[in-house]
This record gives sequence, C-alpha cells and structure tokens, in this order.
Amino acid sequence: MQQCDGRGTPFRRINDFMTDNTMAAPTATSIGASAPNAPSRSSSPSASQASANSTTFAVILSLSFCHLLNDMMQSLVPALYPILKQNYDLSFSQIGIITLAFQFTASMLQPVVGMYTDRKPQPYSLVIGMGFTLTGLLMMSQATSYGVILISAALIGMGSSVFHPEASRVARMAAGGRYGLAQSLFQVGGNLGQASGPLLAAFIVVQRGQTSIAWFSAAALVAMTVLFQVGGWYRRRLAHIARPAARKAGGNMISTHGLSKGRVIFTVVILVTLLFSKNVYQASLGSYYTFYLMERFHLPVQTAQLYLVAFLIGIVLGTLGGGWVGDKVGRIPVMWFSILGALPFALLLPHANLFWTAILAVGVAAIMASAFPAILVYAQELLPGRVGLVAGMFFGFSFGLGGLGAAALGKLADMTSIETVYQATPFLLCLGLLTALLPRQVGEPKNAH
Repeated sequence: MQQCDGRGTPFRRINDFMTDNTMAAPTATSIGASAPNAPSRSSSPSASQASANSTTFAVILSLSFCHLLNDMMQSLVPALYPILKQNYDLSFSQIGIITLAFQFTASMLQPVVGMYTDRKPQPYSLVIGMGFTLTGLLMMSQATSYGVILISAALIGMGSSVFHPEASRVARMAAGGRYGLAQSLFQVGGNLGQASGPLLAAFIVVQRGQTSIAWFSAAALVAMTVLFQVGGWYRRRLAHIARPAARKAGGNMISTHGLSKGRVIFTVVILVTLLFSKNVYQASLGSYYTFYLMERFHLPVQTAQLYLVAFLIGIVLGTLGGGWVGDKVGRIPVMWFSILGALPFALLLPHANLFWTAILAVGVAAIMASAFPAILVYAQELLPGRVGLVAGMFFGFSFGLGGLGAAALGKLADMTSIETVYQATPFLLCLGLLTALLPRQVGEPKNAH
C-alpha cells in the first residue's frame, strides 16, 4: 500500500521504491517464487523482479548516501586540526587526544549497540544517531575551549556508533546475496564523505572560520529525513515476515563453516589485528598527512588539504573494487593483495619527493582499502546472526584502536618529528602476514542462486 506523508513529491517517490510490495524477497530466486502471491503493479514476473531489484538498490544507495553525509560531517574533525592547532595553540599530543575522544565513543558504543540491535532491531535508531552528529557539529562550531572541543568530538563519535551497526545490517538485508558488493556500496558512501569533508573544509571552513561548521548541520537534517524513510522500509520488512525468518534472512543464522568456538574466536582476533594495523597506518595519514606535507614540502594549508582529498579518493576506489572482486574470487585473496601490494609503496613513501608522495599515498590508500569489505563480509559469515555485533566490532573496535594509535603517533611526533612517524608506521602493515592463519573456507565466495 502506497503511503503519502503530505510532505511533497520527493518523499512519495522514495516510498514508491520502499513499499511492502517488493520488500518480501531479498534474492532474485525468492522473488520469482513469491511474485504470484504478492500484490504488485504488474502481473509480469519480470516486472516484479525488476521492481524488487530496484527496491534493493534504492535502500542500499540511500544508506550509502547517508553514509556519505555522515562521514563527510565526521571528517570535518580531522580537517579542522590545523585551524584548531593555530587558534588554541595545541600540541600534536592534544590533537591526538581529540582523535581519541572522537573515536573512543564510537569504539566503546558500537559493539554494544550492535549486540542490542541483533536481539531487538531498532529501525529508527538511524535517525537518532544522526541527531547526535548534528548536536556535536553545532557545539563544535561554537566551542571556545579545549574541553568543549573534546565533548563535541565525542558526540560526533556517538553518532557514528549508532549509525554504523544498524545501517550495515540493513545493507546486508537488502544485498540479495551479493554481500561484498552491498558492503562496498555502503562503505564507499562513507569514503566519499571522508574525501569531501577536507575539500569542503579547505574552501569553506578555512576561509570562514570555525563557526562555519554550523552550516553542515543542514546535511544532518537531510540525512535524518532519508533515514526516516529507510527506517520505515526496515520496520515494514520486520513486520512482513516472522521474527525467526527475518533474523535468518538478515544474518544467516546457520553456521556452515564447521569451525570450533575457539577457532572462531582466534580468527576474529586475527581479523581485528589486521584492521588495527591498517587503521593505525591510515590514521597516521588521515590525521597528520597535511602536517607532513606542510612541514616537509612547505605547502600551504589549502594545498595540503587537496592532497589529502586525493588520498581519500584512493580509499573510495579501493573499497569499491575490493567488495566486487571479493565476491568473485574470495575474501582471502583480496586480503593478501592489500598486504603485499601496499607494503612496498608505504616503505617508499617517506623517501619520495612531492610528486611521488602524492602518487604513492593514493596507491597505498586504494590497496589497503580494498581489504575492508572482504574482512567485514568474512567476519559476518564467520558469525552468522551477529551482523550488528560484527559491524560494531569492525567499525567500532578497529577504528577505536586506530584512535589509540593516532594518539600514540601524536606523542611520537612531538618527541621526534612527523617524518619519523611516517618512517615507522609502514612496518605495522607487516601484521597483515597473519592472514596466512585464517581458515580458507569462510572467505570463499558464495553463490546465492
């Protein structure tokens, strides 16, 4: 049944895609089986299948768009570091503590949110999470002390902790069996947001000052509106099918890997370690890349921000390619490629000139990012029925550990130099050799048909 909320044509169009008529079947096979019994606008089975596929991608792309807005707003925090450092005379250690406050709230809360929503899904929690981000942005724009900056960063982190687990669950539910592709599309929205944040900061915040951050609250309001529609789709889907069937569809409750509990825990520890090594290195680039370029090559802030945008675009390309390739060839080969491909570039980067620094940084970003969708889907297959917990651990714990690493790197930069940080951090990627200990079968591509 079509719903109309009286707020205009765009909302009616969103609801056209997100109706009960097409949400009953997450895969093409089940669409064909259920089409004769489901109400539809067309009696043609092919038309019903096309409509269902459109709905699936409408949900995934809506989540990706909101992920873009969410991470664009969150990426304003590291993009503001040069301004905050100058305005408040902050040390690198204090910059690292801001990163820690921002990522610590997400790290601690995401697994808790994921565990809770695994048992009791909360469709409209996506809107609430975005509200935390909105509050943090407004506070950051008016902050006049270091303490308020820390609280604002923590609130933005809380928004992330609520958004990621439930959004990842909905993306998997709408995947139609192509889990790697769905996670890539969802994650690439976040990567685009991370790339656009510094660009907007360079041309807006740097020019107009800290108070201009409040302008980005409009993006939070747009995201809350879209997420309200997605939450309605999710709520109707949960009501449409029985709870056990819904949980099985969303999380594949039955284990097929045949691993013992101890082996599963050991494997999860390895996966978290892999993401830790990647996230700490990525934090060294994301948090201190502009400082590195300004100190070594004497670039102005705006130019250094453009180089940071190029690095973040590399992450976008790597994430999108990694999920698609992982569905085709398996998760573990993608993980190996991300290690063996990135390490040589990372080792060369501190010794390169400005041109090759930019090229190597983009290459390292793309290759490292290709592993994230593979690791996440691998873990979801390892822990069936725990989609929220997995998303909480890998969006939360791993990024939180990256925040701890960023704080430690800030201290190291204060004690030595930012160039020393860039010479030391590539060796963290050697932890990726632990991939050899992962069970092969969990990472094999699965045919959904």
